[in-house]
Amino acid sequence: MQNKHRLLIISPVNTITWRTRALRQLRKIEAVAGKRIRLAVSEELADLSAARNVKALVNHTYGYRLRVGDYRVFFDYDGIIRIISIEEVRKRDERTY
Repeated sequence: MQNKHRLLIISPVNTITWRTRALRQLRKIEAVAGKRIRLAVSEELADLSAARNVKALVNHTYGYRLRVGDYRVFFDYDGIIRIISIEEVRKRDERTY
């Protein structure tokens, strides 16, 4: 079975993994916004209880989203083993949700 996670970040509270698809999307974003997204992911998602820009999604493919400027980072969270899986990074528009 092929592992679809390419990047693994271990924080004191949660483990953050990036799907290949999300990494490809992140590479297509301009450098300044990409850096801001990576910083927000590592800071905001390290401890979800303190996250300010995270919202649980209802009737959506992914369980949560992180808002970073004009971009949305969609992710799933397994609270039992404390793993956050970054699934997609997309610019906010009428098709985002």
